[in-house]
Amino acid sequence: MVGEDMGLLSSYYLPGMYVEDHSVEVPLDWRGTSPAELAITGATACSRLASESAVLKPDPAFADKKLSLFYRTICLPENKGRDLPLIVYLQGGPGGAGPRVLNASSDGWIEEALKHFRIVLPDQRGTGRSSAVDGRRMGLVAAEACDLGLDEATYQAEYLKRFLADSIVRDFEYLRLSEFGAARWVTLGQSYGGFLTLCNLSTFPEGVAASFVGGGIPHVPASADDVYAHTFPRMVAKTNAWYKRYPVDRERVTLLADRLSAGDVALPDGSPFSVRRMQLIGGGLGMKPAPERLHNMLDLAFSEGDGSAGSALAAADGDASRVNVNRGFAEAVLANTGSSSNPLYWTLQEFIYADGELDRPIRWAAAREAASRPEFSPDARPLMMFGEAMFPWMFAEDPALQPFAAAMDVLMEDTRFGKLYDTEQLVSNEVPLQCAVYFDDLYVDSGLQLDTLSRVGRSHAWVTNEFEHDGLHGDVVFKHLLEEARNRGDLEGIL
Repeated sequence: MVGEDMGLLSSYYLPGMYVEDHSVEVPLDWRGTSPAELAITGATACSRLASESAVLKPDPAFADKKLSLFYRTICLPENKGRDLPLIVYLQGGPGGAGPRVLNASSDGWIEEALKHFRIVLPDQRGTGRSSAVDGRRMGLVAAEACDLGLDEATYQAEYLKRFLADSIVRDFEYLRLSEFGAARWVTLGQSYGGFLTLCNLSTFPEGVAASFVGGGIPHVPASADDVYAHTFPRMVAKTNAWYKRYPVDRERVTLLADRLSAGDVALPDGSPFSVRRMQLIGGGLGMKPAPERLHNMLDLAFSEGDGSAGSALAAADGDASRVNVNRGFAEAVLANTGSSSNPLYWTLQEFIYADGELDRPIRWAAAREAASRPEFSPDARPLMMFGEAMFPWMFAEDPALQPFAAAMDVLMEDTRFGKLYDTEQLVSNEVPLQCAVYFDDLYVDSGLQLDTLSRVGRSHAWVTNEFEHDGLHGDVVFKHLLEEARNRGDLEGIL
């Protein structure tokens, strides 16, 4: 394959797979820079093109800064060295590194894709091995601002804006051009990967032979307010369905909330174990088997008694403020709600809806929606859980997010972001787009997805309530999408 030796870090075998690890250099700031021009001239001659000036101009402070873009390729061992069609995986998130695969059958879509493709697994910029952004990095960025005589929070905010979809798709287009001989590839997007898909089809459709998406078509026009207006009622439904399935969990959560209301319990990292922090454990309720995971986690919530709420309360002489919270449970809550492994997930969460010039700042859309719904109050019983919603208090209480707090204050008042979607281009889109739309999706409203797809050329939706948001990771969804595309002739000349 053309260019596959470039940037090679290592090659090895995992069970059922041949693997290569690569890294290439990309500009921190793509604004005004063409991936095509850079692929021709090389990383040492990054040319600024007036034709790509777009909404925002390049920032001189970032002009010479580079990032490492890590990607992994996998194929069946017998296909090593063969010129296979390419499929690139657009990871969910934001802020999620590419999957670390254990073997050829560890993820349903991978097992199917290996039969037909060489799989490209990039770590999106700022994640995994692609110049990861964490609290330490934010400190270094603040120091750079100080050296330049610039406001630290504003400089950090501008830095973080370079890790959104407009930059990510340019990374991938440069990767395609420079490392894979400009071969057209198939894209597969999961969740936020669907946002990247539409951004890519708006910007570089010529590089895409076909696209697949599982549970992640954004609403265009984009609006964080609309998203949360649709998803908060579903959070109530998902929470109540969990309580109905496991009534004992409702009792445990009620007692825990009463205990945590005293405000004197801490998580193992020292951050407050508050009622609102516990509400975050519901973030996965839109995936399977989240209710069972939460049920098992709550099984170890109390240190005394037989594990039931009644027994724990009796051991505390009926005083909820004296109930002992099990440390193992607190560690599980920290693992479930902490941000140390992917701080960009919460940091960028609401800015994935920022498309170009905004009419008004985002200003904590999820927090506003929650405040308008008394059922989500920490004092409400039964206690409702949040699903993929971020709040300003998280950046004060979570040690992994605290270094981002000042930049968040700036970003929440910002109205100028990179342009993501070209509605005219999407209407005239000629790239086959096949999507799984999960009817009961907690995170990406199915009605909004279908509304967008009604205005995207050559798009097809398979609407199903058989799966949750993570359905792609089973062994049915991708195979089904692939067969539908093949039966329509959308993959002619590819497979």
